[in-house]
Amino acid sequence: MPSLFDLDRAAAESVLGARYRADQLFEGLFDKALPVTDITSLPARLRMELADEFPLSLKELTVTASDDATTRKWLYEVDGGHRIETVLMEYPQRATACISTQAGCAMACSFCATGQGGFGRHLSPAEIIEQVYLAKQAALPRRLSNIVLMGMGEPLANYRSVAVALHLIVERFNISARRITISTVGVVPGIDRLALEGLPLTLAVSLHAANDEDRSSIIPLNRRYPIERVVTSCEGWTKATSRRISLEWAMIDGFNDTPKALTELTTIARRLRAHVNLIPLNPTPGYLVQGSTRDRVLAFQRGLQESGVRCTVRSTRGQAIDAACGQLAMRNATRPRQKRPTGSLSSAVLEGVVPVPTSIRR
Repeated sequence: MPSLFDLDRAAAESVLGARYRADQLFEGLFDKALPVTDITSLPARLRMELADEFPLSLKELTVTASDDATTRKWLYEVDGGHRIETVLMEYPQRATACISTQAGCAMACSFCATGQGGFGRHLSPAEIIEQVYLAKQAALPRRLSNIVLMGMGEPLANYRSVAVALHLIVERFNISARRITISTVGVVPGIDRLALEGLPLTLAVSLHAANDEDRSSIIPLNRRYPIERVVTSCEGWTKATSRRISLEWAMIDGFNDTPKALTELTTIARRLRAHVNLIPLNPTPGYLVQGSTRDRVLAFQRGLQESGVRCTVRSTRGQAIDAACGQLAMRNATRPRQKRPTGSLSSAVLEGVVPVPTSIRR
């Protein structure tokens, strides 16, 4: 089905018959995050026609909230019966949305619930943008100030759709690129291309181990793009964008919270002048390891800081509502998922082969 979020201004003018009507539509959708039927600057009949001809792509299945209601997670169904998740984290004056870029994921990272579920399909630019729109709507009256592409999927494996969506999110929602974080497990060609997009984003690299043997055991993509290639690509990113890299490190008991791991991570972080984000591990079904204890997380943080590495510990929001990537979709799965890859990843998955709507192709 066509989507309002596929339309650029020229296409919107053509559909609505006048430039000022397109302006009214865009103001209602992107500035105010109104349902199309509530954009009262448009005639009632036109609103109903738009709602019928351009229904939302995301069908809400469930929404869960933390006890204090500051974290909410939506499970949506998209075309083809696939399921994706969006998380909204609210603060006193602002809100952050964590959005998905694929239904499922082909990276098969062993500690990730999404990776355990397998790959469904790439999301279109409109499906990515619509998550931002619905999150902004849900956050009101708070301002949606930050976007993180850390939900289901590997963003740089769906490069073309993600690149189009990023430019439109900055342009239409008036969200600074500096307040957008994109996470990757190390898709080197995607990092290199993203550095040339002209967007001063924050790049977060999910490292989790700092030697190739350990990293390949939990992140299969490391066999294609080993650590040295990822680090070299990150150096190119910093040179091109003047933006600091963030290294993501999920704390796994006895695996990457050891003195050896600390030394290896410190070497890479200092080379990149990176910020390290330590992530207490949410337990996921099917991965028989434990996250590091609080004391070990804090000791690891102190070790990094004493070596001159900037480091924070991520706040663990939403564990009670399955807020970690993929947990809600896995818990609510009603049909078998595609088998996750066990060998090399196909070029179609890595390059993000998905048609981009003509109206927003760049």
